[in-house]
Amino acid sequence: MGFFDLFKRKDKKKKEKYKMGLHKTREGALSTLKDILSKSNKIDEDLFDELEEIFIMADIGVDTVIDFIDKLKSEVKTKGITNPVDLQEMIMDEMFEIYLNGEIVNANLNLKKEGLSVVLFVGVNGVGKTTSIAKIAYQYKKMGKKVLLAAGDTFRAGAVAQLDVWANRVGVDIVVKPDGSDPSAVMFDAVKKAKMEGYDLLLCDTAGRLQNKVNLMNELAKMKRVIQKEIPDAPHETLLVIDATTGQNGMSQAKAFKEATDVSGVILTKLDGTSKGGIVLAIRHELGIPIKYIGLGEGVEDLEVFDIEQYLYGLFADFFEE
Repeated sequence: MGFFDLFKRKDKKKKEKYKMGLHKTREGALSTLKDILSKSNKIDEDLFDELEEIFIMADIGVDTVIDFIDKLKSEVKTKGITNPVDLQEMIMDEMFEIYLNGEIVNANLNLKKEGLSVVLFVGVNGVGKTTSIAKIAYQYKKMGKKVLLAAGDTFRAGAVAQLDVWANRVGVDIVVKPDGSDPSAVMFDAVKKAKMEGYDLLLCDTAGRLQNKVNLMNELAKMKRVIQKEIPDAPHETLLVIDATTGQNGMSQAKAFKEATDVSGVILTKLDGTSKGGIVLAIRHELGIPIKYIGLGEGVEDLEVFDIEQYLYGLFADFFEE
């Protein structure tokens, strides 16, 4: 089944949200794509060179694009495709396969069915980590879960107070200590409280210092040890928060944090604010990390569980229009 057929079954409301959220990428780097395919007379090296340039401009990443174009060329040759317009569906199908990479990719958080689940949030300052934690807390509270926050970013001025404000806003509890406190002490108190008072979900903020990777590794490892003393199989997710508007700088952050800790998923914020939304595919292809959430707006309900099919529709919605 091709992607076009698969997509017809998707939720229309979410379709529109992804389409609006990815309009800057679609109307920026990808704006000429449909026109080029419809006006080209043949599929040749010149056309592939144009496609390569367009996808690199969309921040899909040079290595990912080269791999993608090679697969596209192979598919064209195998199937004997000669009409450039037929590349529309092939482009979406191949990008779908690049993201899946032969795996079943589940964007839902890996939480326990019973008992306490712990999620760590990592990422540099200013990427939207605090608001992402609050939005996820809000979503799970709406599902009827008892949620607790741990304000472990104790070194950044105002970070604890900011998370405290968000906790009050979305109506969940929080464990805080004064600025400058040991983050692991916050984790210790939070885990104790969560276990004692029957919480379902503990969301832990961490410091975003990348200047010294060794310190970062040690800090995160210490937090994990403290948590695992009480909950041996925790944390159940370690989510890296990246600001999509930073483009390839976000890729550098992802590589650094992947080396520093066991990142299990990525939250890509502000995807609606960039013309380089192809970073989703670069992260998945180059680092093998799945995208768990994407930010498609500033509202508390605008952090979406990632859906690769909806995402590809958002990028290539023009292909569906007559």
